[in-house]
Amino acid sequence: MISECLNQTEGAWEEFIERYIHLITHVVNSSAKLRCTELSEQARDDVVAEVLLSFVDNDYAVLRRFQGNSSLGTYLVVVARRIATRKLSQVRRTTALPSDALPEAVEQTNDSLGLDDVDEVRSLLGQLPEGEATAIRMFHLEHRNYGEIGTQMGIPENSVGPLLSQARKRMRDMR
Repeated sequence: MISECLNQTEGAWEEFIERYIHLITHVVNSSAKLRCTELSEQARDDVVAEVLLSFVDNDYAVLRRFQGNSSLGTYLVVVARRIATRKLSQVRRTTALPSDALPEAVEQTNDSLGLDDVDEVRSLLGQLPEGEATAIRMFHLEHRNYGEIGTQMGIPENSVGPLLSQARKRMRDMR
């Protein structure tokens, strides 16, 4: 299928879309949920279209990079998630939560943190070391990406994930 798309065989791209559109839509929906971003149907379709466009950009560069080390579906999920997260970060910047939106944010974030009580979240955030609490607020409540968090906190971007994992673990342990 990839070689047919790369050779621009008639109908290949349409077949590719038919086969993978539901997977890509699922990735976009899941990414939005993980980022606590509510998408209208139109916004979701825009992100899906952005993902598909990125597949064909630069003469199908994304598909050309596929090396077969995993299934094509797995590869597309990883690529689609990265693109969707980047696009959702742009959407999020225009709809960032105000600092007094903690109750609503906790309600939306309970899946990612495993917490659903506003007072409990406030208490746990107050008990975390300052850097961990800041990272949790920035990622889960302000919906900032790792690059933004790293820049704001003055730490390498690749340190943000471990910091968030450590903070989440600490919050679970404190419960």
